[in-house]
Amino acid sequence: MPNRRHTFVLMRGEERELGRWEVSGRRIAASLGAIAAIAGLAALSGWLWLSVRSDRLELTSLRQENQEIRSANESFEERLSKLQERLADSEERTRRLAIVAGVESLDGGSRSGLGGELRASAGLDRSLGSLERRAGEVSSSLDRLESRVAENFLLLSSTPSTWPVGGMLSSGFGWRRDPLTGQRAFHDGVDVSAAPGRPVQVTASGIIAKVLQYGGLGRAVYVAHGYGVTTVYGHMSRVLVKPGQRIDRGATVGLVGNTGRSTGYHLHYEVQLEGKAVNPLPYMLSRGRS
Repeated sequence: MPNRRHTFVLMRGEERELGRWEVSGRRIAASLGAIAAIAGLAALSGWLWLSVRSDRLELTSLRQENQEIRSANESFEERLSKLQERLADSEERTRRLAIVAGVESLDGGSRSGLGGELRASAGLDRSLGSLERRAGEVSSSLDRLESRVAENFLLLSSTPSTWPVGGMLSSGFGWRRDPLTGQRAFHDGVDVSAAPGRPVQVTASGIIAKVLQYGGLGRAVYVAHGYGVTTVYGHMSRVLVKPGQRIDRGATVGLVGNTGRSTGYHLHYEVQLEGKAVNPLPYMLSRGRS
């Protein structure tokens, strides 16, 4: 290719020449190539700078996100550890309550502890699954204990444990000389001498099964407490309850009197188990409020 020469003239106005340059075609081509190379390098440098800046921003964002995930994971692990401790404490309290409630065994399976770092999702899933199973076991045990405690409470509230009226024990349970006939006869309860009109209190919670106005016990009340237990209150001057009425321990069923086969003011008190009279004294633990 011939090396043509080119002349560049710089003019001011139409007549005055400021400068003249002669440049070969090769030099012009080299200059244009250099300019193009510089422009390309500049563009490449700009693209690289923008790319590096973008990568740095993305890296910073990823680091921040990773830190947040790590913090959340650590917080979750801490909460999970505290939940494990609380669940273990609940299990221990449940076992102690079972002893008090009289439950010999609680079907809870193994009580293996959980610990260590929980980095993998599978590890977290296993830990959460184990906690859910243990929580279910504790819930089931508490349901059983609640039922047993309620049953025990009902049994205790239905068991006679107080004196029906304050006074002096004038006749015991068993064989004795009948005060009216003088013959040997079996006494099904105990007699408590008390002032006339004193309130007679039921010795356990129950339902009024029967009210008598006449007969050997005079005005008398039969209270069914459940579990085969019945108490009887006789010779009262007045009855203050009705059949079918539910009554709590300590409530008044009548007033001390001298009705029926009686020689003086007193209360005849019986405790029956499955319809058979038993000695009431072991059930008269407290004097009550009257």
